[in-house]
Amino acid sequence: MAASKTDKAGATATKKPNPALMKPLQPSNELAAVVGSSPLPRTEVVSKVWEYIKANNLQNPADKREILADDKLQAIFGGKRKVSMFEMNKHFAQHLS
Repeated sequence: MAASKTDKAGATATKKPNPALMKPLQPSNELAAVVGSSPLPRTEVVSKVWEYIKANNLQNPADKREILADDKLQAIFGGKRKVSMFEMNKHFAQHLS
């Protein structure tokens, strides 16, 4: 069993959300085609892209960790037809400012 972190007074420390992840960022035109053009926090961008992937059945049925990109996602993923779900966030960084 993992022990929870406590401060000097013995109270359990709560993890605070990273404010950098909550800052709204402007999506590029390519990313806006999937998530919309208004500024969004990274967490919301990821959620909206996953909604798009699931709505359009773009997960590889043999390996759910693999995304099969359509034309819109290919523009975000640097022309790649397939990316892993772990690689996906790296591509978002290039499309948010």
